[in-house]
Amino acid sequence: MGYGLGVFLLAVGLALALAVTDSINGVDLTMIGWILAAAGVLVIVLTAVQLNTRRRATSVATTVHPDGRQTVSERRSDIDPPAV
Repeated sequence: MGYGLGVFLLAVGLALALAVTDSINGVDLTMIGWILAAAGVLVIVLTAVQLNTRRRATSVATTVHPDGRQTVSERRSDIDPPAV
């Protein structure tokens, strides 16, 4: 699933919704076209959101000093997703 599938669904949906004038008994091709176009837009948006999210890593370290005190340090870092 990616941009290609989204663009394909959008193109087929818009072609059915706007360009096809034939009719099939019991099937509304215009409505099917709009549904496919909406699904294509949804796939494109979800793909963009998924590719732009970052993974967050958190590490916690506890240091015990000779006098018995403890120091806790926390480190957070954003990791870029791998390039596709």
